[in-house]
Amino acid sequence: MNRLPFTLLAGAALTAVFALAALVSFVWTPHPVDGMNIGARLQAPGAAHWFGTDHFGRDILSMIMVGARTSIAVAVIAVGMGMALGVPLGLLAAANRGGLIDEIIMRGNDLIFAFPALVIAILITAVFGPSAVNAIIAIGIFNTPVFARVTRGGALSLWTLDYIRAAEVAGKGPARISVEHILPNIANLLIVQGTIQFSLGILAEAALSYVGLGAQPPIPSWGRMLAEAQTMISFAPHMAVIPGLAIVLTVLGLNLMGDGLRDVLDPRLRRTR
Repeated sequence: MNRLPFTLLAGAALTAVFALAALVSFVWTPHPVDGMNIGARLQAPGAAHWFGTDHFGRDILSMIMVGARTSIAVAVIAVGMGMALGVPLGLLAAANRGGLIDEIIMRGNDLIFAFPALVIAILITAVFGPSAVNAIIAIGIFNTPVFARVTRGGALSLWTLDYIRAAEVAGKGPARISVEHILPNIANLLIVQGTIQFSLGILAEAALSYVGLGAQPPIPSWGRMLAEAQTMISFAPHMAVIPGLAIVLTVLGLNLMGDGLRDVLDPRLRRTR
């Protein structure tokens, strides 16, 4: 009997908790996310504020919920952007394997890899200013060569197979073969890689917000919550511990889910119990 791997179930459960928190934050939070109460500032977790309050008296649980919305939205859009650009480029490179187009695409990928997402974000914000949109663009640009390489690698292993040769003999062109035969057979690779890049997108968004290049106030962000807590960690550690745990658990959940999906979708790793 086939059973889903524990890593997939555990990862999906962790991810679902934060996804649910993000969805609920659209209609309800324990306290107004921008509500300041100086009299209740720096309170430790308790009955009134389950995760405590920050230096402005804002409820940290409410900020974590809305911050989850911000992090997930940035990561999803950025990964979607990287996939939308990278997958066609990878298919095109594989279809022209060894040719000039393949060489141009791969060297372009190497050029982007030379600039981490943080550097790309600094370049973009130097021109357009810091914002969540610019963070999405920076992370999306960095994701593009990742998906291009994964797509190209998976596609190259298929172009030599007999059924692809048969499709060529039947008169199908490279574009049609890529869409009808190559892409469906590497979808499992892209799904797993997408999950991994999603977790990295959460980290990248937090890092950009930490240095002030991500979502701007008054929009809550886990990375900016960490930045604001660093000078108060000695007497209000909950301000740093709680958003830090939110980032760690979300990334852990996504990585576990990615490992579980790999076990399920890759026939070579699939286990029967």
